[in-house]
Amino acid sequence: MPARPVRTLAIALLAGLLGALLPATAAHAGTVQGGRLDWGIKSSFQSYATGPVAKGGFTLKGGAATVGGSLFRFHSATGSYDPATGAFEASYAGGVTFQGHQKPDGAHELDMTVSRPTVRIGGGGGTLYVDVSSKAKDTGTVSNRSQVPFATLGVGGIDMKGAAGPLTLTNIPVTLTAQGAQAFAGYYPAGAQLDPLSLSADVRTAPAAESRPPADPQPGTTPQASQAPGAFADAAVDWGVRRTFREYVTGSIGQGGWTLSEGAQDGGALFRFPQGKGAYDGRKGTLDAAFAGTVRFTGVHLDLTLGSMAVKVENGKGVLSADVTTAGTTKNAVPLVEFDAAALKTEGALVTLAEAPAVLTEGGSQAFNSLYKAGTGMDPVSLAVALDATAKLPVLPDLGSATSPSATPAASASSADPAPGADASGASGASSTTGLYAALAAAVLLLAGTALLLGKRKRRTAVADGSATATPAPEPDAQSDPTPELNAVPESGSDSAPAPGSGSGDAPK
Repeated sequence: MPARPVRTLAIALLAGLLGALLPATAAHAGTVQGGRLDWGIKSSFQSYATGPVAKGGFTLKGGAATVGGSLFRFHSATGSYDPATGAFEASYAGGVTFQGHQKPDGAHELDMTVSRPTVRIGGGGGTLYVDVSSKAKDTGTVSNRSQVPFATLGVGGIDMKGAAGPLTLTNIPVTLTAQGAQAFAGYYPAGAQLDPLSLSADVRTAPAAESRPPADPQPGTTPQASQAPGAFADAAVDWGVRRTFREYVTGSIGQGGWTLSEGAQDGGALFRFPQGKGAYDGRKGTLDAAFAGTVRFTGVHLDLTLGSMAVKVENGKGVLSADVTTAGTTKNAVPLVEFDAAALKTEGALVTLAEAPAVLTEGGSQAFNSLYKAGTGMDPVSLAVALDATAKLPVLPDLGSATSPSATPAASASSADPAPGADASGASGASSTTGLYAALAAAVLLLAGTALLLGKRKRRTAVADGSATATPAPEPDAQSDPTPELNAVPESGSDSAPAPGSGSGDAPK
């Protein structure tokens, strides 16, 4: 075959290949729905707030959780992403409040809440915005600021274009801005290095979003008019048991975990027990409901199952009960915690109680084999009751479909961290596009090589496989976290607890 026709054929084949593949990568701007952001804010500040000087602690809000050595996990990303330009914006739910230096009147000199982190990336730069409520350390003046441009993000070396599916960024350098320094109550100057952050976000392209049919009501629910007097259509109770207990179970001492069954759901910092049935009297403010779902905790010298959850509310007080199984023995309807239900409220056809403070009962103490004394603060209780089929229960925290973007922050949040704009390792948003271009490059080389060999009329030889695929950036090793331990005081402030993931040899406190 003459060389020119062979080259012409190769070019034609390549053009056909490009025409077939490139349209498949023509990305549409999409919405961000679901995902998580892991950030420790600043480890030294955590240590100060929870240490022997400030003698304080932190509380989690809005479904935020702890993860890894000293990270807070924010959830339920919402926003937008344009793969053509790489512009990305996502806001995450949840918050954390630090308190310390308690005064005789119960107030705290250190009192700061950071919530609703929002990441905006575009034009080669990035900014982290947060809601901040803080008390200035010098004057005690309280300020509340919404979506402060808190820090710059070192994303200059990351190509944000062309991502398909979940977008993941890890260990992004974070530098405090002048506005952030002011919102941080003056504890750190502008330019201070904060802890790096990692995030994931589920991206749904416009065509996929448009093709989704509207959600139908759950089968079997009927309008309130057909309900028996006092009955309701649906209900759920959310409870995380206790943060430090979960961390103990999954830590180096417990070496275990938990499994959910019979409809129970995992919301990151809490478990949801759904399909509530029972009766509610709005005039009296009473509730009597039973819920589906079981959670089983297992580990070294641990096998505890909680199921058949039930809630009773009366006179502004609530009790959460469960069937408790330990060592093969089950005790039914054990009252585990008591909680403040005074804030139970009705809006339309939805009754809610959000994050009501809860304390352990004597029966609960026995259920946990006396690891905690009666009166110990446990995770708060949240309730939602749909009076009829028109009411929708609050959604669970949405952590997204991607695996955890990072279990630990970078080696050190200090001046040795990469400067803003430096290449942040672990960016994997455009890996699918990289793989495509690698495959196209291999195809070009293969076709060109074949044309050359045929053009010179040489004997056909074996051709090595020229395919190429993108290799995702490796996830950080959670077992080698060099971050300082978080000596955290539990939410209740009644006892001490090992740091999240610290590997302390102590029993859970």
